[in-house]
Amino acid sequence: MRAAVFLGKGMVATEQRRDPLIQSCADAVVRVDLACVCGSDLWLYRGESDYAPGSPIGHEFIGVVDQVGDDVTAVAPGDFVISPFTYSDGTCANCRNGMTSACVNGGFIPRDSHSGGQAELVRVPLADGTLVKVPGAISDYSPLLRAALLTLSDVMGTGYHAAVCAGVEPGDTVAVVGDGAVGLCAVIAAKRLGAERVIALSRNPRRQHLAKHFGATDIVAERGREAVELVNDLTKGIGVDAALECVGTGESVRTAIGVCRAGGMVGNVGLPHGVHIPAERIFARNVGVRGGPAPVRAYLPTLLADVLAQRVDPSPVFDFVTDLDHIGDAYAAMDERRAIKSLVEVAGSV
Repeated sequence: MRAAVFLGKGMVATEQRRDPLIQSCADAVVRVDLACVCGSDLWLYRGESDYAPGSPIGHEFIGVVDQVGDDVTAVAPGDFVISPFTYSDGTCANCRNGMTSACVNGGFIPRDSHSGGQAELVRVPLADGTLVKVPGAISDYSPLLRAALLTLSDVMGTGYHAAVCAGVEPGDTVAVVGDGAVGLCAVIAAKRLGAERVIALSRNPRRQHLAKHFGATDIVAERGREAVELVNDLTKGIGVDAALECVGTGESVRTAIGVCRAGGMVGNVGLPHGVHIPAERIFARNVGVRGGPAPVRAYLPTLLADVLAQRVDPSPVFDFVTDLDHIGDAYAAMDERRAIKSLVEVAGSV
């Protein structure tokens, strides 16, 4: 099969790799239809996270089940499925409590599964607890709807997790820190949960426009201390009920904490790099910080129903499309901020 491989800082390319095999009776192998590049993949691409050259890369994909192990009953060959970026058994204490991303028997794709999502085939461990079947055949769905479904493998679920962790409720005022795909999906999530006012922090006109399309009521283009001052001005000095932190830098976390009202909550889903949470500041204002890797599998039934009913449509986050053979272009476009999120058409690649 062809698969995207990390070759070193600033280098991702397609190589021929051995097809993944069923290794456990709980495994499935999925033939990928669509994949994409995640903001967290860029940490690896930029050399800001340790990752061994020659490793597979990518963790967001949808496709059709190709093979299953003897114990798999929830899906069968030919089924159209969405895979979360973590695999989980669905039965352990953490899974039963909705924290599928912390499954005691689970792991991360591709770090622990040995199959990257940006490939023609992916082995998915614990298939019964991980894969979510989409009704009907993949051919029943338009390219735009399949793109919307692809967001449910990570970014839409992660944006939703930010809003859930921050306790967004009807009538709330919410700030979203970050204008990448996760931040933009967090705008959708905040509106879905009933937020009356959503303040999106973004300096990019194209991303500002999309944030408004998704439901943002206000845009703040400044960063750091200036952003905090402007959000406080917009809220008459009170601050927001909930801040959704979707970047993972020290500045973004400080900003999210700074814009919260006394007793507010930060939903923290940006993969942290160089982050220190100032205990004194959150203590002084009774601000909470909660978050982590999104339990996408737990959210998938709800979000799948929303997408299929056309209550939400996150597909516009994809603004760059290429095929697997040009995976390097997909990374470069996002790294250079020419793209919000790169879609990779795998099944249609030659």
